[in-house]
Amino acid sequence: MSGGDRPARTAPVRVVIADDEPMVRAGIRAVLATDPGIEVVAETGDGREAVELVRRHRPDVAVLDIRMPGTDGITAAAEIRRTGVATGIVMLTTFGEDDYILRALGGGAHGFLIKSGEPEELIAGVHAVADGAAYLSPKVAARVVAHLASAGTGGPADRSATAREQVAGLTSRERDVLALVAAGLSNGQIARRIGVVEGTVKAHVSSVLARLGVANRAAAAVLAHEAGLTPGGTCAGGPRT
Repeated sequence: MSGGDRPARTAPVRVVIADDEPMVRAGIRAVLATDPGIEVVAETGDGREAVELVRRHRPDVAVLDIRMPGTDGITAAAEIRRTGVATGIVMLTTFGEDDYILRALGGGAHGFLIKSGEPEELIAGVHAVADGAAYLSPKVAARVVAHLASAGTGGPADRSATAREQVAGLTSRERDVLALVAAGLSNGQIARRIGVVEGTVKAHVSSVLARLGVANRAAAAVLAHEAGLTPGGTCAGGPRT
C-alpha cells in the first residue's frame, strides 16, 4: 500500500461519518481521532442527513455505510455527487455485499473498506481519497474480482485472460501508470515516481481509461487486479473522476 510519499497537507482532512449503528460510528470516530491529520466535523446515522451535512460542512471525505435504512450509502453518494461538492466518498461494507459494492463502484464511489478491516486501512483510505486517489482495501479488491469472475460467462481463467489481453493493448508507459494507479497512487505521486509532470500523468490515465473501456480509476484498478498487474493483497486506487 502506498502513501509514504504523500505530500504534507496544510490542514487536517475533514470527514463526515454516516452509519446507522452508533457503536460503529463511535469506533470509526475513535480510529480517526488517533490521526492528528484527520478531523471529524459531523456524524449521523441517516443517509439523507449525511447529504445535508456534506452540503453544510463541505468535508474532504464522507465515510458512508453502504447499507442504511431509508437512504443508503449508494443513494447518498449519488446525491452528494449531484450537489457538485468536491467530497470524496469512502464506502464501508461487510462481506456478502458484493452486489452493493459493484453498484457503488459503478456510481463513482472513491473508496471501499471492510468494516472488520484493520484501523490502519481506514486511516490510509481516508487520506488516499482526500489526496485525490481511489482506494480498495485488499479484501474488497479480492471480493470484487472473485464476484466478477463468478458472475462472468467464462469463469475466472477466462476473465483473467480477457483482462490480460486488454492490458496488453496498452503502451509500456500506460501499463506502468495503470500499475501505480492500482497501487493507490494519486496523479501527483505517480508523476514524482516516474519523473514527469502531473499533466502528463493525467493524460496517460485518461488514455488508459478510454482504451480499457472503464468509467473510473477504481474500475481500472479492479481490471488491473484481474490481469494480475498488481501484487496479490495490494490496495487499489487512483485519482478520482
